Amino acid sequence: MTSTPPLPALTLAGPSPALWRYGLLGAPLAFVALPLYVTLPRHYAEQFGLSLATIGTLLLLVRGLDALVDPWLGRLADRWLDHSSRHAMWAGVVSALLLATGFVALFHPPWRETGPLLAWCATSLVLTYLGYSLLSLLHQAWGSRMGGDASRRAAVAGWREAAALTGVLVASVLPTLAGMTATAAVLAVALAAGLVTLASGPRAVQRGLTRIPQDLDTWMPWRQPAFRALLLCYLVNGIASAIPATLVLFFIRDRLQAPQWEAAFLGAYFAAAALSMPLWLALIQRVGLTRAWLAGMLLAVATFVGAASLGAGDVLPFLAVCLGSGLALGADLAVPGALLTGIVHRNGHGARHEGLYLGWWNAASKLNLALAAGVALPALHLLGYQTDTADIEPLSALVLIYAVLPCVLKLAAAAFLWRVRIALAEDA
Repeated sequence: MTSTPPLPALTLAGPSPALWRYGLLGAPLAFVALPLYVTLPRHYAEQFGLSLATIGTLLLLVRGLDALVDPWLGRLADRWLDHSSRHAMWAGVVSALLLATGFVALFHPPWRETGPLLAWCATSLVLTYLGYSLLSLLHQAWGSRMGGDASRRAAVAGWREAAALTGVLVASVLPTLAGMTATAAVLAVALAAGLVTLASGPRAVQRGLTRIPQDLDTWMPWRQPAFRALLLCYLVNGIASAIPATLVLFFIRDRLQAPQWEAAFLGAYFAAAALSMPLWLALIQRVGLTRAWLAGMLLAVATFVGAASLGAGDVLPFLAVCLGSGLALGADLAVPGALLTGIVHRNGHGARHEGLYLGWWNAASKLNLALAAGVALPALHLLGYQTDTADIEPLSALVLIYAVLPCVLKLAAAAFLWRVRIALAEDA
């Protein structure tokens, strides 16, 4: 196993109460993700008449390309942060401009003809994902480089995740209530506010930190068995979560026939996740990281499998499903990143190569979403499902892919996690 020489410790320039200034940027980054991954497929199908197979194929290609470049973007984030926090800030400003421009263009295409519309959508997605990826990696690596003891690192991550959940909660209701133009305006203001507070907040103080070698091996994380095991588990579990995220609006409108409840369902899901965080942190202290994550996976299956039996008008039962699966989501938010941080530091790669590891990690996250869209949407198309359908057979296909398939994948992820819990070596 290769490792880097010990590096000087990084310290925080700023008191703990100022950590909210670091975390605030997590809100717009999480805010933008929900329209991109949940609203976009339904929006292009309903507003522009694109088939689900076409949308799914396009999202698979663009998201797959975005995932492939993330490890190299992670190296860029490491180099920018190694140069100076100010250098990284300017890179963040450019990334935010790309993100905001691409997002506005994505939901306001000038053409409705299929060919130009697809070209516009693909270009807008590339700009949006590029800006989102760069800014996310910079933000995460910035937090990792703050240093401090375990409680300080937990506080840094906690402020970031709390802001992210706030952003998701707003994004879950705003497009429905105010439309995509207002959503884009709120995103632009939130990005500006997040960058301003980040610039005035705590940052890493670097003492004698050497520049990252230009020939750094991008594949270095893959030589760590624990990293490979964790990433595979994260990938399977992530696909299980990404499929219902891609199809939830189709399920609510066509299966439940309750479009007026969209904001309530999404809000309940993310509110349950936010409120569950203290419970999961307490459970982690009692049983450890991997066992807590396993409990979250099994809870997700136990609650979400009930969605398969729901039909038109089953609003309250689906609200219960949203609350239960949102509670389980808390484990997905609290555990995997903590396991990754432990692997990075045990391998001696902390305070220098965080961006590289996070690049591969974010690539896996995006691959989840790419596969979910690229498999689920074309499969529904082949099975005869179309939006606003009332036919029994296509709706049964929607239920199968939306509710049953994710439960099977969650159980597979849980079984694999149990098998590799010793290799993760965090709390076995």
